[in-house]
Amino acid sequence: MNNTSETDWSRIDTMTDEDIDTSDIPSLSEEFFAKARLRMPVPSLTVLVHTDMETLAWFQSQGETAEQQMATALRIYAESNKMYSDYLKKAA
Repeated sequence: MNNTSETDWSRIDTMTDEDIDTSDIPSLSEEFFAKARLRMPVPSLTVLVHTDMETLAWFQSQGETAEQQMATALRIYAESNKMYSDYLKKAA
């Protein structure tokens, strides 16, 4: 596999904002900005989690993003259980 870039980086480095063709980018409407919300990145931390080898092997078999996928799976699980807990509290 050839990983050599064919991009003319020196030309890119010398470009100004005016040199960039943005004609194919649609304008953003007032409605877009009315609905827009600032989302700050959530800082991550490293924790030790004990798991079985089969589960770890499955995530690792998914490729280089195994840790990201595990974090996403935990977030989905936590958020779905939070919604369920909130539902139970309202139903009580």
